[in-house]
Amino acid sequence: MRQLVWSLVALLALFGVAGCEDKGLAIGVSAPLSGDIAALGQSTRNAVLLAQEEINAKGGIRIGDKLEKITFIIEDDENRPESTATVFQKLINQDRVVAIIGSQSSKCSNAGAPIAESAGIPQLSPWSTNPNVTRGRKYVFRSCFIDPFQGKEVAKFARDTMKARTAAVLYDVASDYNKGIAEVFRDEFARAGGRIVGFETYNTNDKDFSAQLCKIKGANPDILFLPNYFNEVPLQIQQARKLGLTCKVIGSDSWDNPELIKLGGREMEGTYFTNHYSPDVDRPASREFIAKYRKKFNAPVDAAAALTYDSVYILVQAIEKAGKAEPRAIRDAIASTKGFNGATGTISYNGTGDPVKGAVIIRIKNGKFVFDSAVN
Repeated sequence: MRQLVWSLVALLALFGVAGCEDKGLAIGVSAPLSGDIAALGQSTRNAVLLAQEEINAKGGIRIGDKLEKITFIIEDDENRPESTATVFQKLINQDRVVAIIGSQSSKCSNAGAPIAESAGIPQLSPWSTNPNVTRGRKYVFRSCFIDPFQGKEVAKFARDTMKARTAAVLYDVASDYNKGIAEVFRDEFARAGGRIVGFETYNTNDKDFSAQLCKIKGANPDILFLPNYFNEVPLQIQQARKLGLTCKVIGSDSWDNPELIKLGGREMEGTYFTNHYSPDVDRPASREFIAKYRKKFNAPVDAAAALTYDSVYILVQAIEKAGKAEPRAIRDAIASTKGFNGATGTISYNGTGDPVKGAVIIRIKNGKFVFDSAVN
């Protein structure tokens, strides 16, 4: 009897495995689904699921003469470098993914990049702008601009358009992204003839910025640059205004999330920041993506969602071009991408993991993100 039972169990297991739905090609996603920028993680998940639904509705990715369904394995890196390293190891060693999209913040992508590079697995970060993410690596790419470009354009806008002669900076010294762009802005603003009168730091999760802001107030700058995340900036501006700091304020692409206005309210009026795209720009690819995203999720579209969506389709195009789901071939196909028409603009790679693309300046007006100007 025991032998019969075990035979039945083995038979059921065999049919169970055979009857399981083939999940197809596995691609990893590392995103901050929890933690301090979880709102951005939700945008990431939404964009990935939208793309997955579209791709599989058409039968999947065409690899050679076959169509193969695609499955995105989405893991939570909590916006913590140590968690990101664990996520990358799992995706590569357990899930056997052929590529990874993510992470979003530069500090997390910097933690995952050495792992992807060592394993020979293509990594494509949607939103990480710190130059170190791709520097010296063959398998690591991004679909966004980089901070040397962004920092230079913020400084130029502050000098030429906002007519600022003096500037102060407050930034998170513990974050690769914040620190990197703060230093670029400092150098470029001075190079453009301006003068930096305050360069103050804080640490991640700090809530009281009064000491730094008092120093900045004493220096009386024309402009305050805050290259910090959307969940931190409103509190910084509110504290600055309470202390009597009346100068103009400008930020970077890390401001782009609806939570910024929800948290900051009227204090955000009249501020500016650089961004990867604007829904106000009349581009067919942008309009199409925004319409589909809003219809499916009934939510506003931030740059992280648009960049993630572009990252998915850059990767899909590369796999189809390679004609096989082999990491080295995928990597080579990404590197040779030219003129990709994405939601955030036209994207090409010229020998590095950094794309050639433009930026926009966004103004906050009447509680909304409004297109101000384009930078190429």
